[in-house]
Amino acid sequence: MSHSPASAQQRAAIIREQVMAHGVELRQRFPLLKHQDALGAGILAFALAGMIGSAALYLGGHLAWWACLLLNAFFASLTHELEHDLIHSMYFRKQPVPHNLMMGLVWLARPSTINPWVRRHLHLNHHKLSGTEQDLEERAITNGEPWGLARLLMVGDNMMSSFIRFLRAKTRQHRWMIVSRTLKVYAPLGLLNWGTWYVFLGFHALDGIANLMGAPIAWSATTLSVMNAVNIAVVVLVGPNVLRTFCLHFISSNMHYYGDVEPGNVIQQTQVLNPWWLWPLQTFCFNFGSSHAIHHFVVKEPFYIRQLTVPFAHRVMREHGVRFNDFGTFARANRWTQREQVSPLAQQSNA
Repeated sequence: MSHSPASAQQRAAIIREQVMAHGVELRQRFPLLKHQDALGAGILAFALAGMIGSAALYLGGHLAWWACLLLNAFFASLTHELEHDLIHSMYFRKQPVPHNLMMGLVWLARPSTINPWVRRHLHLNHHKLSGTEQDLEERAITNGEPWGLARLLMVGDNMMSSFIRFLRAKTRQHRWMIVSRTLKVYAPLGLLNWGTWYVFLGFHALDGIANLMGAPIAWSATTLSVMNAVNIAVVVLVGPNVLRTFCLHFISSNMHYYGDVEPGNVIQQTQVLNPWWLWPLQTFCFNFGSSHAIHHFVVKEPFYIRQLTVPFAHRVMREHGVRFNDFGTFARANRWTQREQVSPLAQQSNA
């Protein structure tokens, strides 16, 4: 069923009005929700304490490595939601010191990401130009890419995403822009995070292959000591964020539409993506596929209000034309319509 842009705007306005009213009702019913700054700071303290506590239990031999990794991926997903709210100035809006302190702490908890102060500009641009080629934030996490090996590699590895775009670039100037922009937005934490990840993968791949070939490598004591520190870093921080990044980017890039959305038509910008089989991924991006579409209609609600609003908001959104679980988007490279013509590059990748 097709709708005119005017009717889409009217339906979006109805969704926005009703969801905002429900948020007001929730705050009246639960007065604690009115203390937005305190809740934001408290959730951050809880997430950081959880990450530090699980790391301490792992280092003390009381928690398996995989349990520490999974727990810290979950706690880090909370800090992602907080960063997103901070980008929209939802906590300590008029108090720059605690606001920027929170921004720094959520970045430390998620060193795989770009500088959050840089991301603020990209994300606000995302709201203005969602679904277009100028939406650099979503394009960077593979929104609009045809599905194949390249997208699979890019969706969970930010450096691999930049590297593949570097290989695709047709001019030296474009390649230099990709390199310089990557270095700028990921310095210093992102470069340390992904560098540690590649050292971890490279060392264990080389060591494993050598053992399989019956020629184990006699590593020096210094190398083994350094790798012990790398292994710990991967379990407590780097690995959780690699897992979290894959889950978030997979969900986000497929719930946003790209390429043929009507400018300003919020109805066409996102879908609700919440089938039962995506729950393993949703766990490590804090139910993003179910709740994020609400944010496109009501931008200034913090993430915990969005979560509480989900049952009500979904009913209203479904009534007014928001799509739910449109799995065809995987085959359409995230286009809104089935007949959208895909670029020759996409056709070649799909062949």
